Amino acid sequence: MMELDDIDRALLRALVLDATQSAGALGRDLGLSQPATWRRIKRLKESGVIAGHRLQIDAEAVGFGVTVFLGVKLATKGRVSLEDFERAVTAIPEVQTVEHVLGLYDYRLRVVARDLSDFERVLRRRIMTLPGAGDVEANVLLSEERLTGPIS
Repeated sequence: MMELDDIDRALLRALVLDATQSAGALGRDLGLSQPATWRRIKRLKESGVIAGHRLQIDAEAVGFGVTVFLGVKLATKGRVSLEDFERAVTAIPEVQTVEHVLGLYDYRLRVVARDLSDFERVLRRRIMTLPGAGDVEANVLLSEERLTGPIS
């Protein structure tokens, strides 16, 4: 694990809020030169602290007004491999995330749909027909606040 100093942590907090900022702009805010800031970012990437950059799209703005979290319990453990289920579920375009979890359910899925009837279609025709799919619990997202994470 890489040792992070206060400047590294401040740099990470700034990048979490807006990863498109230039090294020069970040450096000005942190009291560093552009080359020093760039070297720190490069070191954070090479060490694996910064694992990548991701574009966040507003699902509602592109016509997907409903987000549902599904808990999925596999019905036939041992008869269907986890890899088969994961391969099949990740092929469904409406499924944004697939998380293998410990607890009441085996998987937690984040699913987007145009509306509730579209979600019902995805659930009935795609998710419930997955290999090994058993019990499912749905939780409709009402609102969401983004937390930047455990960077102190």
